[in-house]
Amino acid sequence: MATTQTALAARVVNLTKDYHLGEQVVHALRGVSFDVPQGDFVAIMGPSGSGKSTLLNLLGCLDRPTSGQYFLGEVDVSQLSDDELSEIRASRIGFVFQSYNLIPQLTVLENIEVPLYYRGRITARDRQRCRELAQRVGLGDRLHHRPAQLSGGQQQRAAIARSLANDPYFILADEPTGNLDSVTTQSILDLLEELNREGKTIIMVTHEEEVAARAKRIIRLRDGMIQSDQRRCDS
Repeated sequence: MATTQTALAARVVNLTKDYHLGEQVVHALRGVSFDVPQGDFVAIMGPSGSGKSTLLNLLGCLDRPTSGQYFLGEVDVSQLSDDELSEIRASRIGFVFQSYNLIPQLTVLENIEVPLYYRGRITARDRQRCRELAQRVGLGDRLHHRPAQLSGGQQQRAAIARSLANDPYFILADEPTGNLDSVTTQSILDLLEELNREGKTIIMVTHEEEVAARAKRIIRLRDGMIQSDQRRCDS
């Protein structure tokens, strides 16, 4: 009997990234390969200089690899033009940052709508969906507040709602709890876990073991290579 193969949200194949500092060449990534099935929740860890920030930039289409391939869904994005990469970032990847990166002058609802502006006019249906996303993350009563009127946890919830606006292939979260206290950290991780249970794919970079432990799988980098790739036994 044939088995059904899980579709991939992302796949990297023998990815390398070199930086030239004068006459010195820094090998930030050295042949990294892994798959991210749709619905996975992956934490990427590693000490300073391990290559995790470089990998994050490549996964987010913020930089290009020196060699190797990066598939987002079925599209090899490693050789796309700058304009094509910009389109991919806007339409297929949801970003969540440590510092939230909300626009101070915009309301919660307007911040959630930001990714939709890249594809043109926002329809009434789009706006209603963004309202529903705000409600989904517990900000239904904060739609017209600006970031300065929100707590850190509320700002991160707004950022998570924004990351979902374009129904991306995956959420790319860079130290999403780095600026939060322990109680708020748990509430944000609870929300990410809940979204993952609903089928959202999440790739999270963190240096905190207790945060990574909430993922289904932990990829550890060292010296630009994968040191280990372990899946939680109950996932």
